[in-house]
Amino acid sequence: MSGNCNIILGIETSCDETSVAVLDNGTVNSNIISSQVVHKEYGGVVPELASRAHMKMIVPIMQEALAQADVSLEDVDAVAAVYGPGLVGALLVGLNFGKALAWARGIPFIGVNHMEGHIYSTFLEDEKPEYPFICLTVSGGHTDLLFIKEPLVYERLGRTRDDAAGEAFDKVAKMLGIGYPGGPVIDKLARDGNPGAISFPRSYAQAEHYDFSFSGLKTSVLYYLRDRDLLASDGKPVARSPKLNDICASFQEAIVDSLVEKTRRAVIDRDVKHVAVVGGVSANSRLREVFQLTASKTGVKVYFPRLEYCTDNAAMIAYAGWLRSQRGETSPASLTAIPNLNVA
Repeated sequence: MSGNCNIILGIETSCDETSVAVLDNGTVNSNIISSQVVHKEYGGVVPELASRAHMKMIVPIMQEALAQADVSLEDVDAVAAVYGPGLVGALLVGLNFGKALAWARGIPFIGVNHMEGHIYSTFLEDEKPEYPFICLTVSGGHTDLLFIKEPLVYERLGRTRDDAAGEAFDKVAKMLGIGYPGGPVIDKLARDGNPGAISFPRSYAQAEHYDFSFSGLKTSVLYYLRDRDLLASDGKPVARSPKLNDICASFQEAIVDSLVEKTRRAVIDRDVKHVAVVGGVSANSRLREVFQLTASKTGVKVYFPRLEYCTDNAAMIAYAGWLRSQRGETSPASLTAIPNLNVA
């Protein structure tokens, strides 16, 4: 395969968003995302329901993406689809659809690591990080701190040892009885709260390594609620706490402090001037605010993707696939879904 694949069709079905995008030489021409609302009543993603929704939506979403980009399948030079990490059933829908589409057209297929896609979500913008840079990928399933040496070359510096940051948001929101997904709701409530009202722990904040831990913070919130009779014996909230906004703000601040402090130290240790913060939690308004304040004091440039590119989307998958296509890379037809997969 030569590196002349210009129009890339990207497919993302790793969890509960069905997304298809069309990129032309790294520029987004369309990025259609269908979010599955069926999971809200269960307080989390139900894998079987996610897979069924992907199968139902993948064709109409692709047709919409092609129409918006004003291209046909005959114009597509290569197909890129996510193969992991994610929910295995959900991954298989998009992966097999992408492979079949590429095979039927006789064009290259490129499998893309979902977390690699997130890394390059900031590259979908006009302003892009300069190599080398530090990348914090923070989502519902992952919290990783990476040193990006050059295109497609990574070194993991740290990761969460238990819950991911986004997972902690969802679990605490469930304790508070405020809905799913928890991140956006806590972010909204925290704006009217005092982030210093409650002293929740910052695990590993001063440790020499770059790893994160959020399970202790989650447990601390649980004990806080239980000790004030804000939880029933079955763990369900018994009433809306009069300090709900303060709880949300204090919990959120503990997560933000941990993420910013570890990233700040990595920037100093690796002597870089550019930082990318990506993934679903990068949409958090307080995280963005504190990162920008910290960066402005140190002369570091921090990059966030627009909100559309923070969550799972096919544009970032297509971009990573385009980068690999420029190096002449393809994936074998035998490539299968890998639910638990590391980027580095």
